[in-house]
Amino acid sequence: MLKSGRTKRIAFGFVIIVVALVAFIGISTQRRCDAQGGKDYEYIGLFTDVMSIVKKSYVEEVDSKKLIYGAINGMLAALDPHSSFMSPDTFKEMKVETKGAFGGLGIEISMKEGILTVISPIEDTPAQRAGIKAGDQILRIDERFTKDMSITDSVKRMRGPKGSKVILTIMRDGFERPKEFTLVRDIIQVKSVKSRMLDNGYGYIRVAQFQERSDEDVAKALKALVEENKGKQLSGLVLDLRNDPGGLLDQAVRISDHFIENGKLIVYTEGRDKESRMQFTASSRAKEPGYPIVVLINGGSASASEIVAGALQDHQRAIVMGTQSFGKGSVQTIIPLADESGLRLTTARYYTPKGRSIQAKGITPDIVVEQMEMPKETTRRESLFIREKDLENHFENTDPEKKAGDKKEISKETVKETADAKKAVDPLKVDYQLVRALDLLKGWEILKKIGPEKR
Repeated sequence: MLKSGRTKRIAFGFVIIVVALVAFIGISTQRRCDAQGGKDYEYIGLFTDVMSIVKKSYVEEVDSKKLIYGAINGMLAALDPHSSFMSPDTFKEMKVETKGAFGGLGIEISMKEGILTVISPIEDTPAQRAGIKAGDQILRIDERFTKDMSITDSVKRMRGPKGSKVILTIMRDGFERPKEFTLVRDIIQVKSVKSRMLDNGYGYIRVAQFQERSDEDVAKALKALVEENKGKQLSGLVLDLRNDPGGLLDQAVRISDHFIENGKLIVYTEGRDKESRMQFTASSRAKEPGYPIVVLINGGSASASEIVAGALQDHQRAIVMGTQSFGKGSVQTIIPLADESGLRLTTARYYTPKGRSIQAKGITPDIVVEQMEMPKETTRRESLFIREKDLENHFENTDPEKKAGDKKEISKETVKETADAKKAVDPLKVDYQLVRALDLLKGWEILKKIGPEKR
């Protein structure tokens, strides 16, 4: 009995200590919240009250995890279109996505004035092949309306196994009523960088998305272009960032670094805390020669692609051509959480070297060029001009050499080569903005050769 009574006295004393500690912690927390001038403690109490009521009185039993995840989603959705909560599965997919392979449709999306909007279809994906365009408004995913649907939920609904179908109901400028697009899901393997020679001495690099290896791929592409140009320096370069939805900030900085002189500012960020205030400057690594550059952008160029275009424009290292870019000038930080879920939180705004904020404005091209349909069955601009031979009753050429040339036999090999060439679509025959970019580079070279004294 003595032992039992003594145990009770010890237990009673322990309870008093615990109660005192809880009261002390509660008072301290309340004081800290009041000192910050907010009612955080009161609102947290409100949240726990609501959660308790739902758990107790909702018509069906509710999983606590589902409630908490839903509450976090709602909290972040109230901030801005780019902050979001990622469940463990979504967070895992996001990490795979930055490596350049994921399952789905190949669409970069955002919320614009409360409407789910396509920033850009990713090149060579089901979305692009189906005709989805930057600026399209997605009203429904299958039978589910997207109004008030979170970005996370939208992405989840568009992802799925390869070969499965999804119907997107799209509204677009020029449509009288919404139109349904049926897309077949695929494994999206985004090739970040593509390159080719456009013409003698003029190179072309397309960056589809800023992924982990994009800078490395651009470096390889620049080297390959010089090799293709027989080891000679390029006469000019078209850097194509159209429909590039962005990606990793560090890759945008590194790609800009190829063309900007050592020590010059590329981009800087401003946020509330010290960690979000950063400056990124060009490094001392070897730079590309000072050949002229044209950067192509459009309404699908966002985020990291706007950083590159803005940096090269501010330092007068490139002429920016095309149409106004998307205008995503915010930086998202990815924060892993304890249960392998993740937080995508907007922590800063970024600014070009001259202090321009791109947020909701975008990059304005130096030369505005709308995309146009090229005339069919022509090489570049040939059909834009009437020539002597097109006039009725024109004189025929009486040059003997010309006549002999007209009668020259065409070999079977030549016919085959011509047929094969027609199969491969030359972008210079279908891409008006690219044609204009190349024309500008060539004009630049001509003016340089003429010299200022002859102009």
